[in-house]
Amino acid sequence: MQRLFFRGRAPLTALALATVALVAACGSDDDAPEPTFKADIRRTGMGIPHIKADNWSGIGYGLAYAQAQDDLCTLADSFLTYRGERSKFFGADAQIPFSSTIGRPKNLDADFFHRHVLNDDAIQAVVAAQPDTMKQMITGFAAGYNRYVREIKAGGEAGAHAACRAEAWVRPITTDDLYRRMYAANFAGGYSNFLANIANAIAPAAAAATSPTVAMARRGTRAAKPLQLAIASENLPEFQVGGVEGVGSNMIGFGTAATGDGSPLLFGNPHWYWRGPDRFYQAHLTIPGTLDVSGSTFLGMSIIQIGFNQNVAWSHTVSTARRFGFFQLTLAAGDPTSYMRDGQAVKMKARAITVDVRQTDGTVTPTTRTLYESEHGPLVNLGLLNPALAWSQTMAFAIRDVNGENYRLYRNWQRWNQAKSLDEFAAIQREEVAIPWVNTVAVGRGSAKAWYADIGAVPNVSPAQMTACATPFGAALAPSLPRVPVLDGSKSSCDWQSDTDSVQKGAIGPARLPSLMRADYVANMNDSYWLANPAEPLTGFPTIMGPAGTEAQSFRTRLGHLIAQGRLAGTDAYGSSTAATSDIVRRMVLDSRVHTAELFKDQALALICTGTPISVTGDVATGTTFPAPVDVDPAEACAVLGNWNNTGTRTSRGAHLWDEFWARASKATAASLYQVPFSAADPIRTPRDLKTDAGNTATLRQALGAAVLRVQASGYALDAERGTVLFATRGGQKIPLYGGCGAQGYFTIACSENRLDQGGYTMDNNPNGNSYMQVVRFPEGKVEAYTFLTFSQSDDPASAHNADYTRAYSNGEWLKVPYTEAEISADPALKQTRISE
Repeated sequence: MQRLFFRGRAPLTALALATVALVAACGSDDDAPEPTFKADIRRTGMGIPHIKADNWSGIGYGLAYAQAQDDLCTLADSFLTYRGERSKFFGADAQIPFSSTIGRPKNLDADFFHRHVLNDDAIQAVVAAQPDTMKQMITGFAAGYNRYVREIKAGGEAGAHAACRAEAWVRPITTDDLYRRMYAANFAGGYSNFLANIANAIAPAAAAATSPTVAMARRGTRAAKPLQLAIASENLPEFQVGGVEGVGSNMIGFGTAATGDGSPLLFGNPHWYWRGPDRFYQAHLTIPGTLDVSGSTFLGMSIIQIGFNQNVAWSHTVSTARRFGFFQLTLAAGDPTSYMRDGQAVKMKARAITVDVRQTDGTVTPTTRTLYESEHGPLVNLGLLNPALAWSQTMAFAIRDVNGENYRLYRNWQRWNQAKSLDEFAAIQREEVAIPWVNTVAVGRGSAKAWYADIGAVPNVSPAQMTACATPFGAALAPSLPRVPVLDGSKSSCDWQSDTDSVQKGAIGPARLPSLMRADYVANMNDSYWLANPAEPLTGFPTIMGPAGTEAQSFRTRLGHLIAQGRLAGTDAYGSSTAATSDIVRRMVLDSRVHTAELFKDQALALICTGTPISVTGDVATGTTFPAPVDVDPAEACAVLGNWNNTGTRTSRGAHLWDEFWARASKATAASLYQVPFSAADPIRTPRDLKTDAGNTATLRQALGAAVLRVQASGYALDAERGTVLFATRGGQKIPLYGGCGAQGYFTIACSENRLDQGGYTMDNNPNGNSYMQVVRFPEGKVEAYTFLTFSQSDDPASAHNADYTRAYSNGEWLKVPYTEAEISADPALKQTRISE
């Protein structure tokens, strides 16, 4: 009879006992039918599950069961989102509780968006494109998740997931639910930024009237003067994934010229969501002889997205390439749901969608909208940006996301999970051209060089099209939507183009996408591909990929390169050797340097700290003007900042004061703030030096005065330790943290959305920052990997793994991840579960 092992906290559930009884009644193993799904779940330190199975369906089965054990409530809530059923349970106007790549929209908008974009036809296309092994994983994943839901509903794991276990919306899923979840992740760089615009793209009733604004648009370049469109910043999506500062990533790949031995080294660190459906989940998946990959994946996913295997390690950062574009549609006379295409009227595809909505009295009533789709993509209500862009009798806009037709992504990751060399890894990326909205850095066993690439799905729009297909509205939108193609949809000649090597219609071929291999290092910190290594700038690529030599790099990017270069030169704080060893890299990426302070603190204090009070007239951070000036004596603040060590480590004093100061000082234009402007010839060290004129001095004094007032209003001392100001709460206890936001020049990211005077920089609501971190190298015959999952593996307060990894991160104690069978068996925290059905 098969043996069953269970975690320490989990007694056998009624379902499991019934299974054991059934096996016993059937006699010996020889008499029992072979289970359809089976997997071993071996949990080691921090609760990391090592899933071992004989086949792909077993891997999906075990991974889903483990994810549900740790994060059931978040998973169940997210499946409501992708099914478009949030309003049915939580009402129309409530916001989604956690930030993710769709932000936090209202339930009703989220429901209509997902029902429209993740429609049945689209999902069937996704399913049809997947290899059989992926389909098997998805089938197993659904079975594993559903098994855990049955056990919870039958009373298993008493006390676990108390927030949701009894709720009606926690219920079994189908494989289509999982394909919806997968497909939705494609759109973080496109459709997801326009969720409300797509969900509210309602056609006007047919009428004969033509507005003067649209008439002018139809005249095109014959208009007397350029069209002007004011777009309020609060209405404009960020177009960086998630739309929140800090959602991004750092990654550096060191070649053997940097490591000083036979192994390259990868540091990967997404700055990602700490809560919600897109948070990372760490796992190790093994099918003997077929798969042996460790790393992280979004909740609800069955494949490792960032990680390592026996031979390669890789990470991602959000790319600057635009993954979407708009088409301005000229509508057929008298029919606002038909558009002209090369002189012929084309009827839009109508999709009547009904969403059930829970009312305040508990009843559920249906709400219906008819949403439309053109051959370019769904109609989008840009009237939410400016009324002149609204769907009228003669004009509408459609949005096309290149990843709407990208069904290759999960095949790409599955192939990477099994890649046997860096050359094979890079070849897969060039063959699939599937990576949706991120850059990639990778290293591999036996390769002296590290690989950088922004090779993925990108719209293919020629410079000639950008000129010939421009519309007045497109020109007016350009300042607000830089590098986003807005084209004339009435001409087929304005469709996205294909190269001879394009893998997908309308996408750029891999030969025209940037990549770089170097033996010292390659890196990306969310600026464009241009400076993967400043010693070898990448230029000549399509404009849609991002700026190359025309814009200043972020302070985080600049510091990241200086960190790498300082290590290779032996001029940093880690000794005179020039080797990027694992130990040194693990220390230097947590040291919480604040680059703006390194550059500007002494200069700023020299201008501000003159012994005279500051008459503060307002706060540019909040856009408020005070009724009467408030006098602030800067003496204490100047002393605190003068003594501060320019880091955001747990025990540093004064980092929050600098954060508040720089948040205000940086509101000034670069031209008025910096003495030395950005130079493409010296991009890592410019702009620099603060201007010393009276105007800038006054700006800096106002910034410090307002910062002091903010700190005083918070109740924190000006010299409070960083770990008391920046923290995560688990079990009612504050865990001190370190780092900060990229805007202040931190490389170590912990970016709270919370105002200092509203409870401190808490990482408890919807924060983002260091998430799944890995430092990986390949000593001869071995894999050496150190990791963090900063927010911990489980979001269930009752779990033993709700806070342990966060406390380890707080203490800077990296986890050396067991990888081989011997290492897993020897782990002192090992607990095993064998599941089958």
